[in-house]
Amino acid sequence: MTSFTTASTIDDALAALASGSRPIAGGTDLVVGARQGKAPLPDSLIAIDRIAELAEIGTGPDGSLRIGSSVTHATLMIHPTIATRYSALADASALVGSPATRNVGTLGGNVKNGSPAMDTGAPLLVLGAMAILRNTARTRELSMTDLWLSPGRTSAEVDELCVALQLPARAQRSGSAYVRLEYRRAMEIAIVGAAASVELNEDHTIAAIHVALTAVAPTIISLTDLDQVVGKPVADGTAKVAALASEQAVPISDLRASDRYRRHTIGLMARRAVEA
Repeated sequence: MTSFTTASTIDDALAALASGSRPIAGGTDLVVGARQGKAPLPDSLIAIDRIAELAEIGTGPDGSLRIGSSVTHATLMIHPTIATRYSALADASALVGSPATRNVGTLGGNVKNGSPAMDTGAPLLVLGAMAILRNTARTRELSMTDLWLSPGRTSAEVDELCVALQLPARAQRSGSAYVRLEYRRAMEIAIVGAAASVELNEDHTIAAIHVALTAVAPTIISLTDLDQVVGKPVADGTAKVAALASEQAVPISDLRASDRYRRHTIGLMARRAVEA
């Protein structure tokens, strides 16, 4: 029999985690997984969805953005700062599950779930996000690449709570986007997906570029060797980005798509993300 209590402060939640409870906010992964028989519910759950601090979005004096871990996908997709300055994250949030899922599912839960097919993961990578983790003894920051280890496994300690995602300020001539290949729009996970962040010089050549790939490796991955397109017009660099994505992907074959199909289409998605 699972015990269930509700925390009203972060300290209350951290104390419960230290005593062996597991956190729950929207429950869109935990509860659904239990119903499907993938894993039983933990013996003790601590609800964190009523902690006001975890549901806040704020801008720092340096222009950075802090997103509380219990901010929902529905909020992310329409928040004015995210939609305009961090649009890849808004794009991805709008694709998560169904309206019901988006209204209760949280960004922190998505991040801690560690799925290589999560839609918000690639945008967080290209936007340079850091996960802020707390337990009763310390607070630490981890990059997404340091946090995600393998499918469903992260480097967070069992008593650590993800309290926020910290994103650096965006450059003036920059934009970002997330696109995915899907068989249907609602209640679907990415067959492949790609996020891109591009900063332009005054002459509209590429000053900086970051691309991350979804559902083509054990974790979401960042493309390397993108310095080859820096200094070029976007239109001249997209073919190289597509080629690098197809080369660096290490997809599997499953019921939804073959590895060959994923390797081909991830190049197309990467190119579209950069163009967008």
